[in-house]
Amino acid sequence: MAENLKPVLRFAPSPTGMLHIGGARTALFNWLYARHTGGKFLLRIEDTDRERSTPEAVAAIIEGLGWLGLDWDGEIVHQFTRAQRHRDTAEKLLAEGKAYRCFATPAELEEMRAAQRAAGRPIRYDGRWRDRDPAEAPPGAPSVIRLRAPQTGETIIHDVIQGDVRFANDQLDDMILLRSDGTPTYMLAVVVDDFDMDITHIIRGDDHLNNAARQLQLIRALGWPEPVYGHVPLIHGPDGAKLSKRHGAQAIGEYRDMGYLPETMRNYLLRLGWSHGNDEIIPTPKAIEWFNLESIGKSPARLDFKKLDNLNAHYMREADSGALADEVAHLIGRRTPPATLTGKARARLIAALPALMERAKTLVELADAAEFLFTDGPRELDEAAAKVLTAEARQTNREFLGLTAHAPWTGSALEEKARSFAETRGLKLGQVAQPLRAALTGRTTSPPIFAMLEVLGKEESVARISAYAA
Repeated sequence: MAENLKPVLRFAPSPTGMLHIGGARTALFNWLYARHTGGKFLLRIEDTDRERSTPEAVAAIIEGLGWLGLDWDGEIVHQFTRAQRHRDTAEKLLAEGKAYRCFATPAELEEMRAAQRAAGRPIRYDGRWRDRDPAEAPPGAPSVIRLRAPQTGETIIHDVIQGDVRFANDQLDDMILLRSDGTPTYMLAVVVDDFDMDITHIIRGDDHLNNAARQLQLIRALGWPEPVYGHVPLIHGPDGAKLSKRHGAQAIGEYRDMGYLPETMRNYLLRLGWSHGNDEIIPTPKAIEWFNLESIGKSPARLDFKKLDNLNAHYMREADSGALADEVAHLIGRRTPPATLTGKARARLIAALPALMERAKTLVELADAAEFLFTDGPRELDEAAAKVLTAEARQTNREFLGLTAHAPWTGSALEEKARSFAETRGLKLGQVAQPLRAALTGRTTSPPIFAMLEVLGKEESVARISAYAA
């Protein structure tokens, strides 16, 4: 490994499923530290498990990182394509006496495990071929290559998050490096790839702590530089239990489809386990400026959807109107069946955003509240709107249209007309506004209705109201 002046970090997902929220946070932490230090952030797809790795999962990982705005440096490394390099490393260790061939059969290993279980001992390889001459094996017998790991003392991981984590070497067996069919194991491939990619810092979930001890033994056997380790506590559900399907969305794509903005997710994931004083709203430029490894907490973080919603509402209010309209367009384009925003609909949406944003906390809520803006013509009434539009309410709509035929078509002027009309008829303003809302939107809830009359324009508004006027 060449000496690096600046940190090199990597995100190395296995493409056996979607990009989950925990993996997305790991990628974010690595990306932020690389950008903070002026180092590199690399992407490696750990696709050695050929049966479970799928092109669809690879595409989902890349799409998820792209949506989050986490760009990587250089080309993507696919672990599977480097199998020969991994095999060569195992053979080198074998030649140096730092690894050995094990000819134990599956039946023998199962018998060994059964005896260990019966005796109440930990299940681990007992080293039966560690000091035997390979010549004792039957001719042509299949074998694996195992690391000749230290059997005494400790393997200590100097972890920047967890502190020193100690493993007794007599509790770590001689792990397999190369299977009998010549395929390298994950543990070997990870160590070789990290070395060849000049990785200096390995930041990942603390479920990899046991792996770190074994990988460190292999790194030392190879005489390679040891990376800086940082193992991040996992994310828990709101109830404090390990995150599972019952807690709701797990894949990052689900959060996108639930209407959260990428900048929201970057901020939210950052605060799941990392802190900077009492700051909650941390835009990405500030996150890059402030991020360090020492401020990652040692305790599991808990999902808080209320906090996520409030954070998203903030970023929606801060967003450029055109960019927000584009996000809504992307959202409805992913629905089944997909919909598109015409130029007219997009203009209406942008004009209505100040009013729409008073209630919406997600893009889904925004898109649903704005649905009546996207197409022209009379609305289909939901059940509540149909109840509002009684014969009397329809008469009110007809009279209101007559009063406003020559009025300026602005929200303020129309509201003034409605107030005057209500007062003249002895009605409350809501008795005038609600039938208009039902006719205009097909619902009983909407942004301020007089502002929406202005957004839709006179011709469209009159056409909709006329459909439900006596």
